[in-house]
Amino acid sequence: MASFSITGNLVDVHQKKIYAAEVRIEGERIVSITPNPNLQPLNYILPGFIDAHIHIESSMLIPSEFARLAVVHGTVATVSDPHEIANVCGVKGVEFMIENGKTVPFKFNFGAPSCVPATTFETAGAILDSKAVEALLQREEVLYLTEMMNFPGVLNGDAEVMKKIAAAQKWNKPVDGHAPGLRGDEAKKYIDAGISTDHECFTAEEALDKLKYGMKIIIREGSAAKNFEALIHLLNEYPEQMMFCSDDKHPDSLVEGHINQLCARAVAKGIDVFKVLQAACVNPVGHYGLKVGLLREADFADFIVVKDLENFEVLQTYVNGELVAEGGKSLIANKQLAISKSINNFHCRHKKPEDFVFQFTTHHSPLPVIEALEGQLITNKIFVEPQVENGNIVSDIENDILKIVVVNRYKDAPVAKAFIKNFGLKLGAIASSVAHDSHNIVAVGVDDESICRAVNLIIEKEGGVSLTPGPSPYGEGSKEIVLPLPVGGLMSIEDGYEVAAKYSAIDKAAKDLGSSLSAPFMTLSFMALLVIPHLKLSDLGLFDGNKFEFV
Repeated sequence: MASFSITGNLVDVHQKKIYAAEVRIEGERIVSITPNPNLQPLNYILPGFIDAHIHIESSMLIPSEFARLAVVHGTVATVSDPHEIANVCGVKGVEFMIENGKTVPFKFNFGAPSCVPATTFETAGAILDSKAVEALLQREEVLYLTEMMNFPGVLNGDAEVMKKIAAAQKWNKPVDGHAPGLRGDEAKKYIDAGISTDHECFTAEEALDKLKYGMKIIIREGSAAKNFEALIHLLNEYPEQMMFCSDDKHPDSLVEGHINQLCARAVAKGIDVFKVLQAACVNPVGHYGLKVGLLREADFADFIVVKDLENFEVLQTYVNGELVAEGGKSLIANKQLAISKSINNFHCRHKKPEDFVFQFTTHHSPLPVIEALEGQLITNKIFVEPQVENGNIVSDIENDILKIVVVNRYKDAPVAKAFIKNFGLKLGAIASSVAHDSHNIVAVGVDDESICRAVNLIIEKEGGVSLTPGPSPYGEGSKEIVLPLPVGGLMSIEDGYEVAAKYSAIDKAAKDLGSSLSAPFMTLSFMALLVIPHLKLSDLGLFDGNKFEFV
């Protein structure tokens, strides 16, 4: 059993003190913390960071690879919702995430997905009913019921929804929430049903509505969805009720930083460092009952060493007393070769350009159009006059009204078609089998041939993100790009840094085609997310998220 000591300015979040100390570790635990005023350390020792709500699948990395990248930024644990892989592969997908996470020194804390499928208005690859959910909740490594996105079901007392919540309460495990825009009496009813967190608040007013009823609010800053600026000042008054999360973070973003970035931004706004660390380190442990140390005697030795308490540049990361990152380099071994055969669920055949034709009829004037919003999962519902050629509605490139499609990946079925604003493409198309929540294939493009080819690139690889540049926008150098995601059509088994580099390349290529979005593929992945208002597209049709019905 290894033993060692480390010295530094110890940040005691519980006592709200900072003092020079020696921390002694034996095996997995801290055995003593000894103040030593004679020391003059330059560095700071603090508890490791925790992402309080994340879908690991959105990093496009399997858990073991996610951990390799995250520890570099001082993250020692996540509260992970395996909702995405569960919608594709069911319980087997959840089990894959749990088992793969156990192969590395990192503290993944998985929940039982509450909404598989997320709605009845889309085709998913699996169904987890209340019996399957309760079976998962009985497992020691499953710590909570994941975000209850079916908030209409909660408000209306849907029997199956209430059974899932009751199962979590029976096994004394918390229930995560997901209720964008819910206010007043409806918010109170949702919370009173036993739901304890929400990461979907758009405004401070909405968050305050939920805080006053005892709900914990998670500040989210992902690759596409961001509410940090709207909510961060609430941390001044509600430090016991707030946490940090990324929810969905693409691999290039993860290479750049994680929860450490939110800490630096919060401190830069003048928020007390102890309140910041309360949210980043302490509150998730208490709320979810995590087996994660908080830099106290007898705790697990899960801590980090940082250069200062302003930029939170991480010098070292320890998990269970093991040094897992140092000097910006991960010390976790790459486990990709251990995965001989991945799980997946892909059963559709190649498409033809004519499958994407949108015939015009008089009831299409005016045409309902999805308006994508930068940094938001919500969309607007707008109406435009369609551009018609040869009796078909086509993309209006000049006004940035492009065709969007969703292709059922689980079986051959008619293609769902609609139109979307703000993707900005001038040529070609982009496509992805990462399409929350059911993960059918979603694509946006300027013409049917480009859209068809981008979709077929993904079908050929049984999952991935793709780009087709259209008719030679840059001359002979332009080419199709595809990043394969063979694990459930969601994750790669390649080295995480290589995946990040490839993703950065296809992201840049999409912007070269004209997209002005900061994360075009991440935004694309949410355009089939029916549980977020106002207008989205599933494989079954255009959907109004306010009325919870097809348009």
